[in-house]
Amino acid sequence: MGVIQRRNGGPLFIAEGDLVTERALNAGCEPVAVLCSEKGARRLAEFAPDYERYSFFATEELRRNVTGLGVPLEVISLFKRPEPCNADELLQQFRFGVFADNVDNPVNVGSIARNMAAMGWDALFLDNNSADPLARRALRVSMGNAFHVPHARVADTAEFIRAAAADGVTTIALTPASDAMPMRDVRLIGQRRLLVLGSERDGLSDDVLGACTLRVRIEMQDGIDSLNVAAASAVACYTLGK
Repeated sequence: MGVIQRRNGGPLFIAEGDLVTERALNAGCEPVAVLCSEKGARRLAEFAPDYERYSFFATEELRRNVTGLGVPLEVISLFKRPEPCNADELLQQFRFGVFADNVDNPVNVGSIARNMAAMGWDALFLDNNSADPLARRALRVSMGNAFHVPHARVADTAEFIRAAAADGVTTIALTPASDAMPMRDVRLIGQRRLLVLGSERDGLSDDVLGACTLRVRIEMQDGIDSLNVAAASAVACYTLGK
């Protein structure tokens, strides 16, 4: 399992549950094997007519042990990882993008991908320290919506942000700093935009903050200094996506 869950992705990924499996197939991912119950097989037949070619019936105990969750999911699938997007090419194509810098928790990355898909944001960039959007926990949390958001790895966050700005993209650092612009005051009509999110522990580095066009904060009640990065991404994608 280790190679499958590496931060930068291995050759395979696991989709847990029938919904994530269905969305992986709809995204064109190639199945390697599927473990399922009889109920799971009936569900597979609804969206994968050729499921018998790569599916195997598995006992409840085996399905519980495979996930490690203590829950015997009806469908557990193994897929070949799709070819990664090229960051430079994706930079030319997106309208509303998010950059996750040092966001190393797969739950947060999965939630960010789900929020983006829900709000119509169309590209996710990640530095090499951020979690894999196709990791098991990330896919589980995103409910497979990570397949709707093209993603690419970037070696140098600040350099990429400067390149995006040079290409006409408004780059927006989300920070709790008191001197940052309140998000409600931002006006981005007709502009391509890249929202930059940092780790919950350290936030964004001075280099990354300095590379961004705008520094923006979510206004909060006294005594509350920040939100979880996934929650903050939902607020920002909704507010800045208008």
